[in-house]
Amino acid sequence: MTKCSPFRQRIAPGSRNFISTMASGSNSLMWFRKGLRLHDNPALEYAAKGSKFLYPVFVIDPHYMELDPTAFSPGSSKAGLNRIQFLLECLVDLDLSLSKLGSRLLVLKGDPGEVLTRCWKEWSIGKLCFEYDTEPYYQALDVKVKNHASVAGVEIFSPVSHTLYNPADIINKNGGSPPLTYQSFLKLAGQPSWASTPLSTTISSLPPIGNTGNFAVSGVPTVKELGYEDLNEDERTPFKGGESEALKRLRESIANKEWVANFEKPKGDPSAFMKPATTVLSPYLKFGCLSSRYFYQCIQDIQKSVKKHTSPPVSLLGQLLWRDFFYTVSFGTPNFDQMKGNRICKQIPWKNDDELLAAWRDSRTGFPWIDAIMAQLRKCGWMHHLARHSVACFLTRGDLFVHWEKGRDVFDRLLIDSDWAINNGNWLWLSCSSFFYQYHRIYSPTSFGKKYDPAGNYIRHFLPVLKDMPKEYIYEPWTAPLSVQRKARCIIGLDYPNPVVSHDSASKECRMRLGEAYELNKKLNGRVSEEDLNKLRRKNDNESAIVDSISRKKKQKLIC
Repeated sequence: MTKCSPFRQRIAPGSRNFISTMASGSNSLMWFRKGLRLHDNPALEYAAKGSKFLYPVFVIDPHYMELDPTAFSPGSSKAGLNRIQFLLECLVDLDLSLSKLGSRLLVLKGDPGEVLTRCWKEWSIGKLCFEYDTEPYYQALDVKVKNHASVAGVEIFSPVSHTLYNPADIINKNGGSPPLTYQSFLKLAGQPSWASTPLSTTISSLPPIGNTGNFAVSGVPTVKELGYEDLNEDERTPFKGGESEALKRLRESIANKEWVANFEKPKGDPSAFMKPATTVLSPYLKFGCLSSRYFYQCIQDIQKSVKKHTSPPVSLLGQLLWRDFFYTVSFGTPNFDQMKGNRICKQIPWKNDDELLAAWRDSRTGFPWIDAIMAQLRKCGWMHHLARHSVACFLTRGDLFVHWEKGRDVFDRLLIDSDWAINNGNWLWLSCSSFFYQYHRIYSPTSFGKKYDPAGNYIRHFLPVLKDMPKEYIYEPWTAPLSVQRKARCIIGLDYPNPVVSHDSASKECRMRLGEAYELNKKLNGRVSEEDLNKLRRKNDNESAIVDSISRKKKQKLIC
């Protein structure tokens, strides 16, 4: 393990998420959800302390894992198969780490609230420990679990360790509402309270597992055992899940101190696919295979050892702070994951065009840069942040004017690092619905990729149908003469689609629509009704129809 500052952290019993009741037994249950690691895991440490037996449990929750044969990609109702496979690898790795300490991961299936209630009754559980989670689903679930535990006399310990800060503390400092800019967040947050003290990075022993009784306890299942069809090798993400892989990747990332010190987002090459231009630690942070606090201290140690380094918001440390920023805003904003009822979201009459959405999702827009990125998403479950920016802008405010919630759902399913707070926050940002409002700034679907990859190698890799297209036409193959298309064995409109829109006219229309939506929001002070949106949508559609009619007439005159 990377040596940053190992130590044993002491957990204060007066923690915000600590509920002390008369213990019903001397055994502990460690409920793993995220936080799939041994290092810097205060919930696990507390569970082990003073316990005769410790039961490490992961519950396969139908809410997330139930097979959905109607979804547009293989997987459950909530996640694509790549993320499910990644999670299972995380669990296998955790089980292996526990086995080295004489324990193992007990995998149970069913509604977590019902499963845990049975557990503490049958196993004489006195302590239930789990990492605090800010997602609405877990907030509601945890209230139910804590209520049942209180009645049963089970002590609950649920520390904040998935983020650098407790979002509730930041919100309280801000008078009860979340800070809505990164800079205001930084001023309120300050240095994390734990940052100057080394974190516990090793666990030397754990209490044994007691008798599991009549429970149907299993090991970590395979994809097939969960009822899914296995992915073909060429459809699998190249990124393997687990704490061991996370720490290995962390070691490799921070080995180059100069790279860490000079890291500057948004710089980086979105077309680099053989060796990504970033750490690719996001999926490990998402599942808690890597502690964000440990990562923070490792970066801090490097910054202290060099003469100069970049600073937030662009530095590597700044990226972890961005993560906490979105966690804080999402935690303090009702309906953060939707436009309607979201007080920080602009109300915009987006199009509900399922055909355009499907073309974008399935790499059929006719814009190779956009289609290659979406192909990488489907295959790898990951892409560079600038690639995400490109396709999100294209779908929403740049070209297609499709609702950001639709794109968010596709990302949420296919990304192995999909994180409720960050995914929603980024889509709000990139659609100019919140946080960022310069809607005139648009990522070009043709010229942006050329800056990084003029030869189009990224496109050739993820869209093999275009592999022989000359570089002069690789970003705009519809402009290639038919003779060139034939030579490249790719006829546009037959082997690869024509563009679904004209970028110039579509981006102009998007700006117009957004401008009018912004004016409506300003006029009504954000209190925009569904009727107001429909009225504006009809007006926009009528104007677009008139423009299209004029354009067609001009084309007919030219032909004549």
